[in-house]
Amino acid sequence: MASWKRDIASGLIVLLPVIVTLYVIAYLYGIIASSTAVFGLDLTVLTQLGVPDGALGLVRVLTTLVVFFLLVLSIGYLSRTAFGDIFEDVLDNLMNRLPGLRVVYNASKMAVETAVSGTDELQTPVRVETWQGLRMTAFKTGKKTEDGRDVLFLPTAPNITTGFVIEVEPDEYEELDERVEDALTRILSAGFGESRDDSVAISVTEELTGDGRGSSDGESSPDRTDD
Repeated sequence: MASWKRDIASGLIVLLPVIVTLYVIAYLYGIIASSTAVFGLDLTVLTQLGVPDGALGLVRVLTTLVVFFLLVLSIGYLSRTAFGDIFEDVLDNLMNRLPGLRVVYNASKMAVETAVSGTDELQTPVRVETWQGLRMTAFKTGKKTEDGRDVLFLPTAPNITTGFVIEVEPDEYEELDERVEDALTRILSAGFGESRDDSVAISVTEELTGDGRGSSDGESSPDRTDD
């Protein structure tokens, strides 16, 4: 009974993320496909030309993706110029003047910068000894304080969207010799998950019993010869 329970749990772990991802994609597709305008572009004229509703929804989605991609590319190119730096500073100052919304803006901006940054230092897992020999897993952010301390993010388990931002001396933590995925797996699973590379292969030999049936045993039986 325990075997099929583990099989069901393993199947849910594989399928549920895929189902949730497909549901989110279908939900966003439905919102875009049902809109009458895309970035100010009125596509109702296509209905007058006899375009089916299904094809019209696909056109709306493709148009949205193309316009959004061009918008991101244009702003990204502009941000690498001198005018882009000035525009970003003005936008940051404007958003930081809004009470309440500035917290959401700064948190979203930091999250995007963390996600798109390709530096290894930004996501290096480390081990921090908090108190009385208790060690916890944290991640380097690549930031430093004015007095030279490293800024680390200490997530909670299993919800890694919350945690603590701590400032630690460079000699007060130890970098882990493991991948970021392994450290996140341990935190997200509340310590129950483990890397597949850490699995130990167990060799099982089959021993013949007196009634001719095989039994699994940790030791192999000696060779027998028939008289």
